[in-house]
Amino acid sequence: TMEPARSEMSILPNGKGHDLGQEILQGHCQLNVDWRPSNRFDDPDSTLAENIEFLPNGEGKKPRFTDFEGKTSFGMSVFNLGNAIMGSGILGLAYAMANTGILLFLFLLTAVAGLSCYSIHLLLKSSGVVGIRSYEQLGFRAFGMTGKMAAGIAITLQNIGAMSSYLYIVKSEFPLVLQAFLKADTNSGEWYLNGNYLVVLVSLSVILPLALMKQLGYLGYASGFSLSCMVFFLSAVIYKKFQILCPFEEFSANSTLAHAHSNATANHAHGYHNGHVMVDDSHCSPQMFTVNTHTAYTIPILAFAFVCHPEVLPIYTELRNPTQRKMQHISNISILIMYTMYFLAALFGYLTFYTNVEAELLHTYSRIDPYDTLILCVRLAVLTAVTLTVPIVLFPVRRAIQEMIFPNKTFNWIRHVAIAVVLLTLINMLVIFAPNILGIFGIIGATSAPCLIFIFPAVFYIRIVPKDKEPMRSTPKIFAACFAGLGVLFMIMSLSFIIIDWTTGSSSTLGGH
Repeated sequence: TMEPARSEMSILPNGKGHDLGQEILQGHCQLNVDWRPSNRFDDPDSTLAENIEFLPNGEGKKPRFTDFEGKTSFGMSVFNLGNAIMGSGILGLAYAMANTGILLFLFLLTAVAGLSCYSIHLLLKSSGVVGIRSYEQLGFRAFGMTGKMAAGIAITLQNIGAMSSYLYIVKSEFPLVLQAFLKADTNSGEWYLNGNYLVVLVSLSVILPLALMKQLGYLGYASGFSLSCMVFFLSAVIYKKFQILCPFEEFSANSTLAHAHSNATANHAHGYHNGHVMVDDSHCSPQMFTVNTHTAYTIPILAFAFVCHPEVLPIYTELRNPTQRKMQHISNISILIMYTMYFLAALFGYLTFYTNVEAELLHTYSRIDPYDTLILCVRLAVLTAVTLTVPIVLFPVRRAIQEMIFPNKTFNWIRHVAIAVVLLTLINMLVIFAPNILGIFGIIGATSAPCLIFIFPAVFYIRIVPKDKEPMRSTPKIFAACFAGLGVLFMIMSLSFIIIDWTTGSSSTLGGH
């Protein structure tokens, strides 16, 4: 492998040339710091081409970054990373379990969680070697401008796709929830039941103010509340398992709304007889292993269940007293919490409906009683959680755009606000005027997600860690190469399934973002 050109190593924002070779040897660093007061510690984006300088600590063993002095606590960092991981995909995991069986689902989920932790380890290890806490700059350090643009474009497309899907959920679900709460007529024509108006209102009143925050750490409280909403969702799923008997009986349109609403709670425990339709009871036993035509689709869905890699390095940048070990602990705890919530939500959702569970879990509850107050509150909580995830996902996109288009520029409020406004406007226009083309983001996600989770961390690690420290045939680099190969395999699988769906005119995907 060719060594990067010297121009790739001289990317200090102050324009001074700087040879990284002296820093990499034996993990020691040359001291080249201007001690005059500076505003570069005020904002992680104030020097967009992350400063490569880092100082030895008191013992002279572990590097300490000097690109930005983080102030975000351990707990708030866990909240932010957990919120970045948690998406609407949790609603489809019960359906995934129905198509794999409990034990196979548990094995796949555990394997993916472990692979995600390893992927983050590769990112943090590469970051620690050269003192860069920017995904785009790691790409620049490994492959020059090509690597930087590849990382930036992948992050931008992946996260714009995720934000579009979140806002589409708001557009489609919010009016239904309001309509059920108000028991309004479907054709009433009220503006507050129009999804287009609601998604713009939510974007302007909630998402945009949070997206304008100067630092990611400020979103910790919003992330904590978002995760609390998902805990409420999980609690309701567990509670409903012991309230709804199998076989459940579907709500019938012939039943009056008043009858359905007044008798819903009483009838849950004893079964419905008036105004409801029986569901076949031949599938009311759990399966440990299941293989069917949908099983293969579960693998790529679960493979991308812990996508948070674009947010890892920005969170690392703002962490107080940052070390690789501390950030790895934050990542491990966040993934463990999400792993637990994923499995419990999938398990109890599956044990409630078994093979009758739908790709969107909450819609299955609506088949029993569309006016169940608890489920309506849960749907509202999920909408809140999804909405509060958008600012977290937007942050790396804005950072990537600034890295690609405005490199070496100091922080500017006008540019900061303009990028956020343009991004949200673009996403709202897609959701409102061109929802049919959102399917294209399926292909984009199937390409960018494997790159960000598997391929880029592995190849960046191989290129950045010096050969005198870890030869190309060393065990860590061999594992990294295999990890990149696994990413290519997942990419091929995901693209193949999407093409099959398009050619057959079916939709076999299991939910997702």
